[in-house]
This record gives sequence, C-alpha cells and structure tokens, in this order.
Amino acid sequence: MKIASIGGGPAGLYFSILMKRRDPSHEVVVFERNRRDDTFGFGVVFSDATMGNLEAADPESYRAITDSFEHWDDIDVHIGGEVFTSTGHGFAGCSRQRLLDILADRAIELGVDVRFETDVTDFDAFGDYDLVLAADGVNSAIRDHHAETFGPHVDWRPNRFVWLGTTFPFDAFTFYFEENEHGLFRVHAYRYEEERSTFIVECTEETWKKAGLDAMSEEDTAAYVAQVFERQLDGHPLLLNRSIWRSFPTVSNDKWYAGNVVLMGDAAHTAHFSIGSGTKLAMEDAIALAEQLDRHPAVPDALAAYESERRAGVESTQRAAQVSLEWFENTERYMDLDPLQFTFSLLTRSMRVTHDNLRVRDATFVDRVDAWFAASAGVETRPPMFTPYRLRDLQLDNRVVVSPMCMYSAEDGTVDDWHLVHLGSRAMGGAALVITEMTDVAADGRITPGCAGMYREEHVGAWRRITDFVHRTPAKIGIQLAHAGRKGSTKVMWEGIDQPLDDGNWPLLAASALPWAPGSQTPKAMDRTDMDRVKADFVRSTEMAAEAGFDLIELHGAHGYLLATFLSPLTNQREDEYGGSLENRLRYPLEILTAIRVVWPDDKPISVRISATDWTPGGTTAEDAVQMARALVAAGADIIDVSTGQTVRGARPSYGRLYQTPFAERIRLETGIPVMTVGGISSYADVNSILAAGRADLCVLARAHLYDPYWTRHAANEQGYDLPWPDQYSPMARYNFRFK
Repeated sequence: MKIASIGGGPAGLYFSILMKRRDPSHEVVVFERNRRDDTFGFGVVFSDATMGNLEAADPESYRAITDSFEHWDDIDVHIGGEVFTSTGHGFAGCSRQRLLDILADRAIELGVDVRFETDVTDFDAFGDYDLVLAADGVNSAIRDHHAETFGPHVDWRPNRFVWLGTTFPFDAFTFYFEENEHGLFRVHAYRYEEERSTFIVECTEETWKKAGLDAMSEEDTAAYVAQVFERQLDGHPLLLNRSIWRSFPTVSNDKWYAGNVVLMGDAAHTAHFSIGSGTKLAMEDAIALAEQLDRHPAVPDALAAYESERRAGVESTQRAAQVSLEWFENTERYMDLDPLQFTFSLLTRSMRVTHDNLRVRDATFVDRVDAWFAASAGVETRPPMFTPYRLRDLQLDNRVVVSPMCMYSAEDGTVDDWHLVHLGSRAMGGAALVITEMTDVAADGRITPGCAGMYREEHVGAWRRITDFVHRTPAKIGIQLAHAGRKGSTKVMWEGIDQPLDDGNWPLLAASALPWAPGSQTPKAMDRTDMDRVKADFVRSTEMAAEAGFDLIELHGAHGYLLATFLSPLTNQREDEYGGSLENRLRYPLEILTAIRVVWPDDKPISVRISATDWTPGGTTAEDAVQMARALVAAGADIIDVSTGQTVRGARPSYGRLYQTPFAERIRLETGIPVMTVGGISSYADVNSILAAGRADLCVLARAHLYDPYWTRHAANEQGYDLPWPDQYSPMARYNFRFK
C-alpha cells in the first residue's frame, strides 16, 4: 500500500510504525508541518491499562516509552487547607517531545519517510495514494476540506486553561483548588521527567477576565500564577511553551472517512485533559485501523469496519470526558461539600471510577468516606446505600427506591393481584420505598385503558390491599399521581405504543392544542373550567391516597404528560398568564401542588418528578430545572425526582450510565434541595458512588428491579451488610451470607 499521513503526531507516527512492521513493502510518508523538536505542551499521561495495548502492538516502541516514564499510584487533592491522598490509580507521565522522538525514531528505523517542516495545503494531490490519514490535530485542515462528508462538530467549552510547566517534582497526580479575590483556580499537575512537571491552570471565563488574564502576556501569566500558587510551588519556577490561555474544543464527527481519507486522533475526536486520554485515543486509533486493514484487503471495507468497531469505545470515553470537564467547569458548585466528600466527588467525577472499584484501589480511603457518610446519617459505618433517610416523618431504612413502572393491567383504573405481586415482591426485595406506576386522577387522564387510577371509590380498597401488604415488610410505599394529557387515549404498550385506540377514544387536554405525534389526537387547550376540574381531580385523588394508606405522594410533572406540557416551552404556546415565561409556565403545576399539600397529611412528604431537560433545542434547560425545583419546594414539595426528556418526539438524549444524574446533582448542590436520581443506574457501586459524592439523596431504579425484585437484598449480601428480613423470613438471616 501507499499511505500518506497528514500530521506527524502520535496517531500518524504510530500508525506508520504498525503498518511497516506488518509489511515493510508498504510505502508510508508522514508529512509534518512543524520542526522535529517543535511541540506544544509538556507531558502526556498514560494509565497502566493503556500500556498493555501498546506492548502487544509494538514491543520495541513500548519499551522505549516505558523506559522514559515517571510512574505514580497516588492522587493528591489539596482543598480547604487539607490534603487527601488516594492510592492505587496506576498512571505514568512522559515528555511529549520524548514520546514524539521515540515514535519518529522508530518509524524512520522501519523505513517510514518522515518529512518535517512540510505543510500540506493541496489535499487533492494524493490521488495515487491508497490511504490518506487525516491526523493533523484539533484544527485539522484536511477534515475541513472534506467537511461536507465528515460532518465535524466542535464544541468550544467555556472554561479557560493554560498549559505551563514547572521544576517542582510532584510525587502524585496533584489537584490544587485555590481561591483569591478574582475567583477559584484549579490545577492539574504531574511529573513527566525527573525535574519537570506539567502544571495546567484552569478557571472560569469570569475569573479569567476579572484577574485580567485575558490581556496578559505569557510571562505575565506565569508571574500571576506563580503568585497564586507561591506556597505550593515552594520556590520552583514556572516554565513556558506557547503557554497561551485557550478554551477546550470537544471534537466529534458524523463520519470518520471520506473515500480513502480517514480521520484519526484529535482530528476525529477529543477528550478533555482532565481524564488524560487524548494521546491514548490517538494511538489506539492507529492500532484499530491497522488491525482492520489486516482483516479487510479492500480499503473502503477496512475504513468502514474501523469506524464501526472504534466509534463506540471512543464515544464512551468522550462521555466520561464530558462529565469530567463539566465537573471542572462547575467546581465552584462543589466547594461547599465537606473536603472529604469533595475529594470523593472529584475521584468519581467521570462515573467510570465507582465506589466499588475505588475500594479495590484504595480500601482505606473508601472506608474513611463510608464512615463519614454514615456518621452524617447518625448510624454506624455501612455502605452508603444502607444509611437511613428521613422526609418529614417518613423514615426510610435505606436509599433505594423502586421507580414507577406502568403495568397496563388495571381494569377501569382498578388494580388487582398483578399489582399486588409486582409491588409486594419488590417491597420484600429490600428497597426502602416502592412507588406505584403512574396512577391517573381521572378516567380521561389515563394513557391507556389498562392504566391504574385513583378516581373511583373501589380504587381505594384495591390500593389499600397493596399498601397493607407493603407495610408488613420493612418498605414504605408512595403513589405517583398524574394526568396523561395529550399522551392519553392510546393502546397498551404491547398492542402499539403511542397508537390511538381503534375505538372508545376519550377527549384529551393539554396546555396547548398540540398533538403528541402525527396521527395522534389533538388535545384541547385547557380553559379555566378545565383547569379547575383537573385540580379538583388531583385533590380528590390525594384524599383517596391518604385513605388508602400511602406514605408519600409523587406528583408527576415530567415526560410530556399534562403538567409537563405546561412546564416546557416546546409544548406550552399559551399567551395568557400560564404561558411565556418560566414563572408563568410553573403557575398551573404550582396550583395543583399547593392544593394537594393542603389535603395531604402534614407529616407525610410530597415528591415531584420533573424533566430537567427536554434534550431538544428551545426546550427546558438545566438552568430552568433549578428554578423549577426552588418554586416547587416553596409550594410544598419535599424532594424532587429528577428525570429528563420524553416531552416531544425527536429528542436526542445523551444515553449512558447515570446519564441523568448530573441534572439531579446540579439541583441538589445549587439549591440544597433533596433530590432523587433516575436513569442508567444498574449496580450497587453506582448507588454508593452517587450517594457518597453528594449527587443525590435517593436512587431510583426501574429496569434493575424488573430483572431482579430482590436487587437490594442481593446488593446487601454481596457487600456483607445484614439487611433485616420480614419476620416471616427470619430464618434467612442465619444464612444471609452463605451463598456468596
């Protein structure tokens, strides 16, 4: 093959090495616009896990790279005048220049034609090449040349950072958090040579401007930073290397190849420096592409397979990097946490490091966190998920909640044995709180004819049978009250989700006369009479819920149902006092909440579920959600159940593990309001991580509880925690840990 690499960074050089190792007859040319010794930055970071891939791909370059490493296991976090150390993390630093020298030497040794100081500007001059690598970095010119095919997206993040060096010999990967009169500065620092360390300084744009850093030279920047971190640097100088303030660009592309041109490294994707994965991703791109060229003789097939195989892993890393960079963008939000909890939050910020695998790395640190968390709940040390929690007079034995899950198995709203077994088995399973499926306050407020209701007298007795059973277990039970709004009068899920009934349809209501989907019934925009009637329905259902023995009410204001249509600007096009501003859009849901709080017992709590974002431009934002939470609590809510989406069709959620938790965390940290979090929580490690980091107060799981009604008991068993059983199952207590 005849191969050209536009760019002589880690991606281009490493790929050229791998191809020449496979077949010396390949003709490989690397075009690098910079001089050989001209590089930006100071050091690069590799995790221990990464190095196994590199050793297998090319042992010679692996040995040369690892011989140049400065290795460390510890992370030091300096916060509030204290230093917290966590060990067992396994990272190594290497000079970026040394890495490039190793790769260039190895490539040249293998016969690669490496041409420094060669700036390629004619991207159509490679017609005789079989393969062209677009490996020319974040600001890739060849990517821009083929932008119509690649579909690049560059998200310039708001924080500012500057890449500095120092002679201070850090013994650990070190984070500093230092405030002065201008704001909070964060430092990411690590040693990459015996007497050289990287020293990245980051701050918000507001702090950057307030300090006058936007107008400073490199030398002035170094002098300012040296003053801020005078104590930490202990007389060591700061070093410059094109050390200008910049914003981080998160790069992604719709497609990774165009004809025989393929994107690699930062030209294809970037990952924030806070997880140190840019060089790793670039070199792993090279490994993946070389492997696919081995498997597929035809270049187009190889490029398609490369993108298909590689994209999922890269996007997973980018999701982790996105959560990490947002943590650093909003570090001010975390500064009121206890310093130990702040450190745990920092260590688990990407959601990839959990309470469980952090314990494997550093059990002593996690034990310290668990002891602190348990003490804050007034109990002896135990896993965070098994600490008690109180809402008004409702005492929950642990922090696990069974999420509302529609069964579509009621008869004119009346629940039956299916619901008894469904909810009862999960109450037996150890969760502290089970919440009923969405239970509608009127017959014309149901999603389907099979939906549960609380609007007829016989509903009270049917529900009482279930609450009585749950109360014979250690669990408590809540009811989620709702009105389907424009998403009503449809078939049950397994007959055609969101499809209108073939016959027997009932009229629908919504904030505005907008159908849910093409072919859906158009709802009536509610007038004052409708609003009064529905409010009365909610009040009646609340009174019935009290009579039925429920411990908590959850008001459903999410997922595009009736109250959610008022809250979202995408579904509320009213021009009266209930439309327009967020304050107006909140008005009717607050009327409902205020009314049910009056009739619900004072000693029992109310939760409100909201969609914290619509995942659609022009919809509800995370900032809106914070304001919603404040207003709802002021009107009588005790906790906010933070979900997202399902407001309009065509939304594009960023699915992934714990993908909704950051929205709950923001509300909790910015307002101090208790929150429940949902979405992609599947392991007890996730639950413990969320709680210990202060991201939520309760964790709500749906699918995990469908798969395993005894999920909480199994989690207790695996962690060696003795979760009490109902009296009838008391013999189990003696055997609780035998089946590990």
